[in-house]
Amino acid sequence: MTALEAVEALLQFGVRHKLMKNSDVTQLRNQLFDLLRIPPEEIDETLFNWPNPVEDIPETAAAILTILSDDYVSKGHMPEDTVNARDLLEAAIMGRLMPRQSEIINRFNTMYMTSPEAATEDFYALCRTSNYIQVDRIKKDMYWTGESEYGTLELTINLSKPEKDPRDIEAAKLQPSATYPKCLLCLENVGFAGTRAWPSRQNLRAIPVTLDNGQWYFQYSPYLYYNEHCIIFSGHHYPMEITAATFRQLLDFVRCFPHYFLGSNADLPIVGGSILSHEHFQGGRHVFPMEKAEVYQYYRRKSCPNINIGLVKWPLSVIRLAMPLTGNTNELIDLAASILANWRGYSEGNILSHSEDVPHNTITPIARVRAGNFELDLVLRNNRCSDEHPLGIFHPHAQWHHVKKENIGLIEVMGLAVLPGRLKGQIEEGRLSKDGISRIFAEVLKDCGVFKEDEKSRFDTFMISMGMQRQP
Repeated sequence: MTALEAVEALLQFGVRHKLMKNSDVTQLRNQLFDLLRIPPEEIDETLFNWPNPVEDIPETAAAILTILSDDYVSKGHMPEDTVNARDLLEAAIMGRLMPRQSEIINRFNTMYMTSPEAATEDFYALCRTSNYIQVDRIKKDMYWTGESEYGTLELTINLSKPEKDPRDIEAAKLQPSATYPKCLLCLENVGFAGTRAWPSRQNLRAIPVTLDNGQWYFQYSPYLYYNEHCIIFSGHHYPMEITAATFRQLLDFVRCFPHYFLGSNADLPIVGGSILSHEHFQGGRHVFPMEKAEVYQYYRRKSCPNINIGLVKWPLSVIRLAMPLTGNTNELIDLAASILANWRGYSEGNILSHSEDVPHNTITPIARVRAGNFELDLVLRNNRCSDEHPLGIFHPHAQWHHVKKENIGLIEVMGLAVLPGRLKGQIEEGRLSKDGISRIFAEVLKDCGVFKEDEKSRFDTFMISMGMQRQP
């Protein structure tokens, strides 16, 4: 397929997948010619017999984009042929075809009135079609499951996110410093062209949502770790913080999108996520192993008669709160905030809440709708370090670092290991087995639990300290 044929194929692909309409073809064809530096003398109008189908249009845009990128490189328009440089070009191409932000918002809101599920399915399909979600690259990821005493765990080796090319790293050093956008989670990334030091987001669109009377935005992750992996980010650039408002925001979201869960990384280093500078959540349409884990001990609190309180059989220390959808969520939020406040100041044994004025205790919260109830899972976290464990007492211990050394964030907390690409070769060479990695991941999660499996009495003491009463 020639570059001219690829342009026509892409236009037909765009119409077929509702990125554009037939009436947009002439305008967008000319815009693509300009972007791809195809001069008028090279244009063959016999290809324009619209809408005569181009044969063998691929199911995804990636194959067409490769042809256009190859042609662009062959003509010397790309000084250095790197993955990043191609990504910048290909996002620019798809950005031309994408509807404007306002059009997509209107489309989403119209479909939401019929069905929240239909609205997210359509938006998800759009993000896959536009190549913002890197469908073809994601197919390279490795995924498997492993059994443990806590149920079936999930594991993935992420191979879809390309490694940085040394040429791009060097070029990025020469880029003048900039403060726009402030970070990768700011709204200003929508439509942003990107640089050698910053990914292109010309094909990114985001849907506004209101949580706790504040402005937030809904987008999908370009490198999915699980089904319909979405990111909900604040419209304002401020650091992550777990507060009572966090619980309200999570519950507001799952009330509006009951087919999705939503959770937050903790707000402290070591136990938090990779981006702590911008308040955001992660959600999606996936049932994680932790959700399937059962409660082994129930409690009651007299001030919260409508809320079931339980401890979850899980390697990390998890308190599960549940109340009927018909209940007043203020009660649920107040109880969660009370647990958070108590945990922030709790010290006992090897758990130290503060080192002078530096806090160590926080919570990783997850909200969902299940079986007619709102559920909030509150995972107790502590980020203190010691001479024996300089990377964190409740962090993967050194003996497991050959498999997992990085922070245990929200996704891993729920039972899905996101593992480094270096393990692929070791598995293929037989130096590591998938079953062995699964067993190590279970041990990693145990390391991160503040109250261990054989320390249930310590966990019970913490619950009783908050006025909880054990139930038979």
